[in-house]
Amino acid sequence: MLKLDHLTVVAPTLAEGIDHVRRCLDLDIEDGRTHPEMGTHNRRLRLGDEVYMEVIAVDPAAPAPSHPRWFGLSHPETVRADWEKGQRLRTWVARADDFASCMRGYGDLLGGQVDVGDGDWFSLFKDGHLPMDGVLPSVIDRAGKTGPAGQMTEFGARLAEFCLEHPRPTEVGAVYDRLRILCGPRIEPGPELRYRAVIQTPNGPRTLT
Repeated sequence: MLKLDHLTVVAPTLAEGIDHVRRCLDLDIEDGRTHPEMGTHNRRLRLGDEVYMEVIAVDPAAPAPSHPRWFGLSHPETVRADWEKGQRLRTWVARADDFASCMRGYGDLLGGQVDVGDGDWFSLFKDGHLPMDGVLPSVIDRAGKTGPAGQMTEFGARLAEFCLEHPRPTEVGAVYDRLRILCGPRIEPGPELRYRAVIQTPNGPRTLT
């Protein structure tokens, strides 16, 4: 079974991603870390006790990894094109209750597994592309640890609604059922792949896209 872990804004630069979140939510995000294994860095916003949102981008101060970066970030032209189209909340990450079995059973959909440090494992295709172009989540195994949301700064933001628009919602729903996805986005018909999240903030509901 797969359960929502966090939402992911994939940005051409971290500054652009932070600015986008600020304009959407009227909130600054401060928590973050670097990922030496991937050559990326992020900023994170707590959305509940177990759920958060991250902005992630290539870290220009880090050496490039020997393998593709996660979230398609080894392909900057594609990241930029998606960003300019408004596909900024680009994908999400799910926690697996049995990561090894998930990879054995659904590696064709999710990719292989890579060690991302701190005992965590992550699903990743050999060229780093997003699973089903971001329709499916990447999968994380936190090795029995709780996620980081509970240790993040509390800004009073909470995830109220998470939706995925897609031109073939029935097909997407069938794949979600196959993967036994719990607490994923609501799937709706739409002209193209697009995520949106309604987030309750101290200033009322705001929409992140």
